[in-house]
Order: sequence, then C-alpha cells, then structure tokens
Amino acid sequence: MTATSLPTQSRDAVVPAPAPRPRGIRVRSRSEWKGLAFVVPFLVVFLLVFIAPVAYSVYLSLFREQLIGGNAFVGFDNYVELFGDAQFWEGFVRVTLFLVVQVPVMLALALIAALAIDSARLHASGFFRIVIFLPYAVPAVVAVLMWGFIYGDDFGLASNINDLLGAEVVTPFVPDWILASIGNIVTWEFVGYNMLIFYSALRTIPTDLYEAAELDGAGPMRVVRAIKLPALRGAIVIATIFSIIGSFQLFNEPNILRTLAPNVITTYFTPNMYAYNLSFAGQQYNASATVAIVMGVITAVIAYVVQLRGARKEER
Repeated sequence: MTATSLPTQSRDAVVPAPAPRPRGIRVRSRSEWKGLAFVVPFLVVFLLVFIAPVAYSVYLSLFREQLIGGNAFVGFDNYVELFGDAQFWEGFVRVTLFLVVQVPVMLALALIAALAIDSARLHASGFFRIVIFLPYAVPAVVAVLMWGFIYGDDFGLASNINDLLGAEVVTPFVPDWILASIGNIVTWEFVGYNMLIFYSALRTIPTDLYEAAELDGAGPMRVVRAIKLPALRGAIVIATIFSIIGSFQLFNEPNILRTLAPNVITTYFTPNMYAYNLSFAGQQYNASATVAIVMGVITAVIAYVVQLRGARKEER
C-alpha cells in the first residue's frame, strides 16, 4: 500500500504580482510619518506667530475706518496716501542715514576687535572677549536708560562736563547730534554681538593655511588680507543683513529717550515709532498696518539684495 503525498507547489510556479496602485497614490512609510510628526508643531507655531499676523496686517492695510460706513474696503488707497506722507518719509530718511553711517562703523569696530582677539599677540584674549560682548547681555531698556542719564542736560556726565568747562560743549540731545547719540548707544550694544560672529568664523579657518603662510614668509597684515578677510566674507554678509534689519526696526532707543528729549525726538522719528503712535495713540490701525507692511517689504528687498551680492562675491 503506497501513501499518497499531498500536492505541493513547484518552485517554478509563478506567484501573482500585487495589483498596481492607482497612479498618483503614494503610501508613506512609517519614518516619513514620524518626520511629519516632528515638523507639524513647528508649522503650527510658524503659522500662528508669523503668517497669521502678516496676513492680518495686509488685511488691515486694505481697509479704512470712516465716519460714515465704518470700516470700509479702500484697496491700495492707504498705500498711496502713505507714499505722500511727509512724516513717514522724514523718518525713513533718518533711519536710512542711520544705516549708512552707523552700520559700517559698528561692523568695522567689531571686525577689528575679532581680529585682535584672534591674533596671538593679544594677551588675556578671553577677558577682552567677555568685556566686549558684555554690553549685548545688558537689556536694551537698561542700556538706553543708562546712556540717557549720561546724556542728560541737567544731570549726568554730559552736564558735569559742561559745568566743568563753563560752556555747552557736550550736547547729545540737540537736533544736530541726537541721531549720533542714538548711534553711539546702538554701537555700544551690538559691537560685541557682531564681534562674536566674526570671531566664530575666524576659529573655523584651518591651521594649515597659517602654517603655509608662515612658510611663505607672509606677515600679519598679509595673513589678514589673504586668509582671514576672505574667510570672513560670509560672516560679514550675515552681520550686515542683521544690522540692516535692526536699523530699519529702530524703536527702543529713540522711544525711551523721547521722555528726556521730547522736543527733539518726535512721534515719527523712525517709521516704527510712527506706526506705534498711529496705532496706540491715534487709533489709526489701518495706517499703522500700512507702515508696517511697507517697511517689511523694503527691509526684505534690501536684505535680499545684500545676500545676493555676498553670494556672487563668494562664487568668484
């Protein structure tokens, strides 16, 4: 009696292929879903704290509160009116002048400080690095109040110097010097911050370049021109962009000093002060939003142009 074996599938049998998925449908892997889970919280926060306020500001800039009809849609009339606003352009020209003069001075001082600290000739470089960076750690309000009391006409260091000399020699709060006085405060605050950016870039330069330059007989100034400054080009572009943004956002310093010099610093001293006072003092929210949108676009365009020029120089 022979046993019958159960039928088995031969090795050459063709296994039917799975049905093709409809075109355009892609199944995400588990790792992709995990990545999305990490990204979604950031996207939600970014949407709420950045996109939503900008969108709402654009919405406000297209309307105007009228005596008859209430909040009515006016299209780009607010922008047309702003471009003819002499107070806005006065503040804009002022911050542009501040940018052209103060930013190069501040970045030059920060660059010199970074090069000095990075050089082996400076003793106690760590101490000087902390001392130069320390003003950036001081809160902006505290720094402005401190310098405001130094600048005071009836008290502080400026007043004491004038009393000692018997004449009005140091006058930080006169119209001709108020912008320079504010520039001095901003420079004192942010030289250390930019110095740290430059110093960090200098520390990434390979030591092999210095050794090769030493073998070629290059002096310190030659090393700075041929090695350090080209390596700092990207850091200089970043610091310049940050400084441009900060200059167009100038608000804390003149707004706090206005209590000490109300006849010199007006409510439209800078575009940001103008927008602030239009909104909170004049209840003109639509005009304030228009100023904010225009300044945001101008700042973004100028920063983008600086970034493009810096990128082209790096490619050469």
